Formats: sequence, structure tokens, C-alpha cells
Amino acid sequence: MNATTRPGLRHGRFLAWLGAGARTVIADARRHRLVFVAFGAIWALALTRVFIHHTPILPVLFNWTASLPYRIVVVDHGPMPLARGDLIVYAFDGEAAERDYPGLKRQPFFKRIVGVAGDVVTVDGRDVFINGLQVGRAKTHTFDRRPLDPIAPTVIPPGHVYVQGTSADSFDSRYRSSGLVSTADVVARVRPLL
Repeated sequence: MNATTRPGLRHGRFLAWLGAGARTVIADARRHRLVFVAFGAIWALALTRVFIHHTPILPVLFNWTASLPYRIVVVDHGPMPLARGDLIVYAFDGEAAERDYPGLKRQPFFKRIVGVAGDVVTVDGRDVFINGLQVGRAKTHTFDRRPLDPIAPTVIPPGHVYVQGTSADSFDSRYRSSGLVSTADVVARVRPLL
């Protein structure tokens, strides 16, 4: 009889311990409601990003990188003719997304359109030119020491744009592995707020 009650006692103690822990969590949640709401929102956004399409669908976008000087922008998802100088969000694709940085595939990137279809891209050493005007200089290596080759000279074909950030460290069309951006990958045009 003693042998049969011991597993039952262990089971009962475990349930009592579990119940006490649940009551403590509920009491803490009531006392620190804002903290629990904040953590819940962060987890909900993280799970949304993992299990639902990861390009922005909100009307406001926060830029945490130094690729452009704007921190908060308004997002316009409507149909848009793209022009030189437009700020856009696009889903990262291309050689680098396939080979070097598969974790970045289809992630939203935020850049400015510097070249459009028909523009001539030339390269002199590591300096990149569009229609004869210098638009940037390609670095030799990424932050994690991978070699970077400048974009190959080309005429931008229809359905593509050349994008670039204002930072020298921006990973953009200056590099062969990032390359030109298909207009089909452009998710939205943005307007800076701050």
C-alpha cells in the first residue's frame, strides 16, 4: 500500500507545485501588466515575422540601419511608377541571398533608386558611375571579411533599378552579389518622417 501511494503523492505534489507557480505568474501579471503586455507584443511580432510574410504591411516603417539617414518613414503600398530618387522598400533577392546570405532572402531592404532602365552603369576600379556621374565606391570586404566585387558594367534593363544607400557600408547595387533590383521585388515606396 505504501508503494502505491508514493507515486500518487509525487503526482499530487507536482500538481500543487505547478498550481502555485501558475498563481504566482498570474499575480505578477496583474501587478506588472504593462511589462507583460510589452513582452507579449514582442513575442507576437516575432512569431508573425517567422510564420507570416516578412515584408512590411504596416503604414509606418522604422529603419534601424545606417543605409539611409531616415529613421521613420510612411509606407505607400499603392501602385507606383518608380523614378530616380524614390525611396523604396524591396524584398532582398539575387546571388547574395542564394549563396552568401540565405537568411536575408526576401527580407525588406530600404534604399534610394539611383538608376533606372536605360541608364549606363560603368565601373573604374572600385568607383561606380551611372551615366558618367560617380554614385559610389565599392568596398573590398563585408563586415564579416567576405570579399566584395563591384557590379559589372551594364545598361540597366527594363524591369530593374539600381539602388543605393547613403552610407559607405550599405550593401546595395554597387556590388555584384547584390546587383540590380527587379521592380517585381519592390514592395512599397516610402516618404521620410524623421
